[in-house]
Amino acid sequence: MVTVVANDAVLGATVDGLDLAQPLPDAAIETILTALASHGVLRFPNQDLSPAQQKAFACRFGSLEVNVANRNATGEHPEIMILSNMVDAAGKPLGLADAGQDWHTDMSYSATVALANVLFAIKVPHDDHGQPLGDTRFANMIAAYEALPTALKQRLDGATITHDFNLFWERMRARPGSNRQPLTPEQRAEKPPVSHPAVMVHPVSGAKVLYANPGYAACIDGWEKAESDAVLAFLFRHQLQDAFLYDHHWTEGDLMMWDNIATLHYAVADYGAHQHRMMQRCQVMADQVFAHPRFR
Repeated sequence: MVTVVANDAVLGATVDGLDLAQPLPDAAIETILTALASHGVLRFPNQDLSPAQQKAFACRFGSLEVNVANRNATGEHPEIMILSNMVDAAGKPLGLADAGQDWHTDMSYSATVALANVLFAIKVPHDDHGQPLGDTRFANMIAAYEALPTALKQRLDGATITHDFNLFWERMRARPGSNRQPLTPEQRAEKPPVSHPAVMVHPVSGAKVLYANPGYAACIDGWEKAESDAVLAFLFRHQLQDAFLYDHHWTEGDLMMWDNIATLHYAVADYGAHQHRMMQRCQVMADQVFAHPRFR
């Protein structure tokens, strides 16, 4: 029997009773999608997934992205990226070590936005007392929108925001110790800046969402730069108030699925090179949910 138990927080629920390594009936997929729209962040504990099994689960919700940087993917399954600070015997990184280490929404820089991130914990770092490190923090963009001043809601109604993949990439490259290379002209051409509504209607829940994130949002289209910069700065402060935040403490075997339309997230890098972290990640695009009104 499938159970969905909400967290005592602004986001999150735990889903029990499913082995995600096995094919799921349509009813279970509908239950998960509804729970995702209701709670924003879902935890499926005690999973054991190969890349192929994780991909088979994730693709039930939409097409899967192959990352434009095309680094740290598993060879047989390019849709699965490895996120890790571990290295092999020759010192070669086993995965992308600095993924997500600032507030952002995955794939807002894409013409088709992402529905959900699906991240599976293989290794979780711990401190000397056995406490897990490397939390993922989330922010609720439905609650953030609802709490905006009425006048600003009216100003943002119909406005669009330009999102740029290179903005976040270059910010991460500038950090000490980064091994990221500049995007090639071909990669830039594959993911040019795109515009999305500042206020998006969620395709499943119908709720209004503040769709602006510090990672990729570059400007409010058609506004004077000073005004655009000031309003975006206000939105970025507003959406990260404690009342909208939830921290997930990882356990090995957790599969986390979060709503990339209705949340922001941030990978907390509070662990050292000797404290090993390894995650399998795939990204579900929102093509299916936007194409099927039955989900609304």
